[in-house]
Amino acid sequence: MFLKSQNLNNRKALVTGAGKGIGKACAIAMAEAGADLIIVSRTNKDLLSVEKAIKKLKRKCTSITCDVTNYKEIKELFSQIKKLDILVNNAGTNIPEHFTKINKKDMDYVVDLNLKAAFNVAKFSVNIMLKSKNRKKIGGSIINMSSQLGHVGAPNRTVYNMTKFGIEGLTKGMAIDLAKDNIRVNSVCPTFVDTPMTKNFFKNKKFKVEVLKKIPLGRIAEVSDVATAVAFLASDASSMITGTSLLIDGGWTAI
Repeated sequence: MFLKSQNLNNRKALVTGAGKGIGKACAIAMAEAGADLIIVSRTNKDLLSVEKAIKKLKRKCTSITCDVTNYKEIKELFSQIKKLDILVNNAGTNIPEHFTKINKKDMDYVVDLNLKAAFNVAKFSVNIMLKSKNRKKIGGSIINMSSQLGHVGAPNRTVYNMTKFGIEGLTKGMAIDLAKDNIRVNSVCPTFVDTPMTKNFFKNKKFKVEVLKKIPLGRIAEVSDVATAVAFLASDASSMITGTSLLIDGGWTAI
């Protein structure tokens, strides 16, 4: 047989920013593939529907409220986790602004969430993964949520660009350091996705038209497009893939 399975049975996956949008879709997709989940968000209310959906699939699910920009809360989060095979490092945000108008408060917040929190969550996750005696045999997978804007620039996205280019560097460095332990590290780089966050951006009809002009496939991505890619990278079907990025951009970066 040549087709490797995307089955995630007996795997435990952690998803940050799991309460809505891409994170929610990734968590449910991995449950559909057989994984048990730990889902994390700042707001417990957002997690309730996700946990319900996962348990409907007969998978185990633990919901934990945590602000991943708070180091103490991250430590508390991981004190509750005994086993981990997969991390989807998804929590993130964007505050669009022209470079000359960016204020320190907004810059610090985006950097703290998109980059520093991603690093800290990944480091704690790896420490848990390495406690498994058979880690080299079963492997592990870390998927960092990046963006097409980790590969190209865009107007009014300077800080976001900076953090997502940083995620690309983090992914490559981690992949090299963790390869000997058979922990693979990759990034997923979506274009604009139909989520609650982007709905606000697309209230500007002119902006939406400009975005669609840059996507050769001519459509905004669905959360399922991203979640399917994440489930693939989490599975043994991608066992020879590490240190790279999977662009889900409809051709944006091909132009």
